[in-house]
Amino acid sequence: MPDMQLDAIDWRILGLLQGDARLSNVELAKAVGLSPSPCLNRVRALEQAGYISRYVTLLDALRVGLKVSVFIQVTLERQIEPALETFEKAIRGRPEVMECYLMTGDADYLLRVVVPDIQVLEDFILNFLSRVPGVGNIKSSFALKQVKYQTALPLPLPAAAGTRREARGVRSAERRPTKGRR
Repeated sequence: MPDMQLDAIDWRILGLLQGDARLSNVELAKAVGLSPSPCLNRVRALEQAGYISRYVTLLDALRVGLKVSVFIQVTLERQIEPALETFEKAIRGRPEVMECYLMTGDADYLLRVVVPDIQVLEDFILNFLSRVPGVGNIKSSFALKQVKYQTALPLPLPAAAGTRREARGVRSAERRPTKGRR
């Protein structure tokens, strides 16, 4: 993937596409102040450089029947490379595992799992997870309520965009008209 230096327009494109990947090229170009052709060229360059890895549709888990969200801490019997590889390979093939992280601290891995009900979770833990070679300990914590869920990454604000306030669409104080001025 080619390495590229991002400017303020590139960062704005990335931010807008994170918010709505269905923006048409014409809408995106207008929002960043470019004509459609150069805008499309920038989007393609961002894709080729790996800044944009894919486009997805986010579904509401509850609406599609996935009512149980669980965080599972997994500790392996031994933290050796073959055991890590075996565990990670097994986890990658499971669609109910939304996220899996190799961790520091008490557990070796932290998984976020979504399932329709407790019986499916029981089956996942007893008939799959506990049978993965090398798994030594499993601890589960149920999510009672999702307080925040965000997919957009917190992008750095480029220097070319001005101050933090301007980059977020708020005028700076020196640009605001004061009382008595017209």
